[in-house]
Amino acid sequence: MTSPNQTPVPNATPVFVNPSHLPDPTPNGYSTAVITPAAGRLAFISGQGGQDETGALSPDFATQVEQAYANLAAVIDALGALLDQVVKLTVFVVDHDMSKLGVLTQSATRMFGATLPAQTLVPVPKLAIDPMLFEVEAVVLLD
Repeated sequence: MTSPNQTPVPNATPVFVNPSHLPDPTPNGYSTAVITPAAGRLAFISGQGGQDETGALSPDFATQVEQAYANLAAVIDALGALLDQVVKLTVFVVDHDMSKLGVLTQSATRMFGATLPAQTLVPVPKLAIDPMLFEVEAVVLLD
């Protein structure tokens, strides 16, 4: 998606990097690093929670994660971008424990397939809305 004053950048494809001498992060749903083209434009997507179209939040963690990723996909689509253009995720998890990591890994792998973005998980005691258990923000390469 370009404005009238911009020229699309050829080969503006991110490169996903997982050095062989480090543990493979892909089973956990992310890549170690992502290189974006020098001339690429980036979009920064605000945190998406698990609210449905009515604003309701399920009390179930997995349901909130699924809905938050659906909300993120809708924003990415509205930008005219594709999922493989997501280069960085930051996820915030209330009262994180290892049981939640499995849900997060499955969700990220299902959404992004082999083009897993770089990702940071931040355990938090609380998010903006009391019943919110999960939030995801993203950086997307547009060109």
